[in-house]
Amino acid sequence: MKVLIATEKPFAPVAVEGIKKEIENAGFELAILEKYTEKQQLLEAVADVNAIIIRSDKIDAEVLDAAKQLKIVVRAGAGYDNVDLEAATQHGVVVMNTPGQNSNAVAELVFGLLVFAVRNFYNGKAGTELMGKKLGILAFGNVGRNVARVAKGFGMEVSAYDAFCPAEAIEAAGVHAAASQDELFETCDIVSLHIPATPETKQSINKTLVGKMKKGGIVVNTARKEVINEPELIELMKEREDIKYVTDIKPDADEQFAQFEGRYFSTPKKMGAQTAEANINAGIAAAKQIVAFFKEGCVKFQVNK
Repeated sequence: MKVLIATEKPFAPVAVEGIKKEIENAGFELAILEKYTEKQQLLEAVADVNAIIIRSDKIDAEVLDAAKQLKIVVRAGAGYDNVDLEAATQHGVVVMNTPGQNSNAVAELVFGLLVFAVRNFYNGKAGTELMGKKLGILAFGNVGRNVARVAKGFGMEVSAYDAFCPAEAIEAAGVHAAASQDELFETCDIVSLHIPATPETKQSINKTLVGKMKKGGIVVNTARKEVINEPELIELMKEREDIKYVTDIKPDADEQFAQFEGRYFSTPKKMGAQTAEANINAGIAAAKQIVAFFKEGCVKFQVNK
């Protein structure tokens, strides 16, 4: 079996070593394509591989057409909207993610962004504290649960809403289960987004929803930029000078958001999983899932059917 690591943004060297160890100990061959600049390089690299480990790299129908021997793609991370699931299914390729491996890294980033925001981006003027504030978590998966854990350490009141997670499970984690998405925005000082980009969620964070927030509301997005209705959020922020928006995903309309000095911040690139620990955890998890797939037929983390 031949396994390819295809990463435009490479794993940390220690992660690559961990992946190599898992793959070679299983008797498989490892190939590496890092920092590629043209899609053609990826198309050539996949020609004879049986498995691919990716990060934010795009696997579409063209790549799948070029990978005649491909059986499995593993996205080292939770989100997988960079893989064409329908095309993968049509090609008979299993797609997996590695849920939970980046969760703590993303949760800690949320609070890095929030402290920065409530202290007025460290501009020298008095800000506020997180203690006692109401935090709403939209989607209560691995990241959401870690955000709740950290929030309690800050002394925050925590609520969550997840259309696919029973209220009982949220309450069992010591978090108030909001009855709806609307309630979360209406009652919380801060809302942290952790929803995937799906047909149902894309553009769902809009003027009407964010407009329900009380004065001084903050939206923090470490999920996907596609869930934000950017034109409507810009319109709202023009009308309400109290709303802040912080994110680790540079919006398409970044230059327009830049007009809201002191109320908007975006990191230069996606930062959620950019820690050594998350890098290593997700990469090695991907390698282990590939070995289990070929050795045992395990499809536990399959995301396409």
